[in-house]
Amino acid sequence: MVSSPYFSLAVLFVAALAFGLAPLGLAWLWARLFAPPKPNATKNAIYECGLVSKGDAWVQFRSAYYLYAIIFLIFDVEAVFLLPFAVAFTGLGAAACIAMLVFVLLLVEGLAWAWAKGVLTWA
Repeated sequence: MVSSPYFSLAVLFVAALAFGLAPLGLAWLWARLFAPPKPNATKNAIYECGLVSKGDAWVQFRSAYYLYAIIFLIFDVEAVFLLPFAVAFTGLGAAACIAMLVFVLLLVEGLAWAWAKGVLTWA
């Protein structure tokens, strides 16, 4: 056994590198041996579900839809943070309850701010 403390780290690094590069190398070798390139006009054409594009690809979206999505994500993450607290509620002390109360009050403040700014109006 090698006496260097970094030997096991080096072995794990090499194994991780091999684990990632081995499939890539095998896929490249497979493509080289069994799937030689045969370019033609059909293979090089842009695939768009078989339909010819009509009009401009740029479509304007209202930014309010993104704000609704962001607000939903914020309160969805709140539920993820509240679940472990609710599960372990009886075993926690007063400091944990106060920390969770501050967390919920900050989220309520954010909701009140969004409501006051008119972010939640659908028009």
